[in-house]
Amino acid sequence: MSNTHDPSATHEGNQLKAALKTRHLTMMSIAGVIGAALFVGSGKIIANTGPAVILAYAAGGIVVMLIMRMLGEMATSAPDTGSFSTYADQAIGRWAGFTIGWLYWWFWALLMAWEAYVAGMILHEWFPQISINVFTLVATSLLILVNFFNVRNYGEFEFWFALIKVIAIVCFILVCTLAVVNLWPTGEVRGISNLTAQGGFMPNGFKAVIVAMLGVMFAFLGAEIVTIAASESKNPADQIVKATNSVVWRICLFYIGSIFLIVALVPWNDPMLGQSGYGSYRRTLELLGIPGAQWVMNFVVLTSVSSCLISAHYTASRMLYSLAKRGDAPRMLMQTRGNTGIPVYAVIASCSLAVLIAIINFIDALRPKDILDVLMNTTGMIAMLVYLVVAFSQLKMRRKLEAEGKPIRLKMWLFPWLTYAVIVFIIGSLITMLFVAEYRPLVISTGVAALIVVIAGFVVHSRNDKAAALASTATPTASRI
Repeated sequence: MSNTHDPSATHEGNQLKAALKTRHLTMMSIAGVIGAALFVGSGKIIANTGPAVILAYAAGGIVVMLIMRMLGEMATSAPDTGSFSTYADQAIGRWAGFTIGWLYWWFWALLMAWEAYVAGMILHEWFPQISINVFTLVATSLLILVNFFNVRNYGEFEFWFALIKVIAIVCFILVCTLAVVNLWPTGEVRGISNLTAQGGFMPNGFKAVIVAMLGVMFAFLGAEIVTIAASESKNPADQIVKATNSVVWRICLFYIGSIFLIVALVPWNDPMLGQSGYGSYRRTLELLGIPGAQWVMNFVVLTSVSSCLISAHYTASRMLYSLAKRGDAPRMLMQTRGNTGIPVYAVIASCSLAVLIAIINFIDALRPKDILDVLMNTTGMIAMLVYLVVAFSQLKMRRKLEAEGKPIRLKMWLFPWLTYAVIVFIIGSLITMLFVAEYRPLVISTGVAALIVVIAGFVVHSRNDKAAALASTATPTASRI
């Protein structure tokens, strides 16, 4: 089958370099799962749900583990920096790869701006004499520089940032475990009585658990980054196998384990849990009598959002590079610089939105924070759409690989039944969200954004096909002349 929409055939020099090491990818897979959503965002979810929030995190974790297994099956068969976008292109159609690729890029480009704003707020809390806007611009400017150098620099930054998060969460789990078994010497809380003491295990009913489950799904988005980054390493298939197999225990330990300890120790109706920006980790440490809990958690969250910002920049630029290689973005975005292999124009384009928002923050009349909130609503359902695309793509690619007799190194469990179950679950979740007031605006906003991208994809592909047809008919004529 001809690949007329792949301009990389004539630009073989525009290739990424295999500069990432195993330890980089190991920490990236961890960093992709641990973010500010765990350290801060979990507090509000616990306050709205009660101890039964554990069920919501467990259900969301199971879905993500299955999605990663599907993605790992495809990625080991054909590692690609476009990951699920490329597989959607091949399995579902060009419109699907175009749509999910651009939506994913939009998500990470906007997330950069959001993470920079959060970093600005934390730094402003430390140094109140300096404006949040100044810190936001400085954080944006400094952190985006990481991806303008060799990809190994990104790997090193992410390694150390992720290591700080891992150390923080392991220490948190150890301290809380001591408190649960009544061995922690200080603080107001111990044991597991809070699992049932404040109105029972499910005080707000099963509906609250369902609403929470829909929310926690977004917290796991980022685990798939390792399948994108693996294409810039040696033996990418081996790296993907390791990362996919290890995501199971990481989700169990870091998310489900820590959330269990929090709801065991902290009353779910503690008024501080639901306070915006406060965080469940910080409240737990305060009740355990940890001195300077606020400053410790601010440092961990600052590290986390910095890690997320450079990861967002890296991921967005590589997705843009992949789109350009497939003819779904301007060709200049696939150009790499010298022997570093950095897609410099894709890097510039990916950070431009974050830089622009950081600059307009200084124009109070534009109310940039409100603008950013509105824009972030358009990304609300992208995680679910990515998961759905992965499931449909794996369903088709697995059958194609089996028909061609190709070996499958990492197989999805109980195929095709678990794949079907995930598809039904995600579609059911999307329908349910339309009837939940909290999520309805996200569904509508993201749906409108997706429709716009789909239409743009058909326009671009139609134009490219016409141009290719004109070129093919013009060539014989020119040769006769």
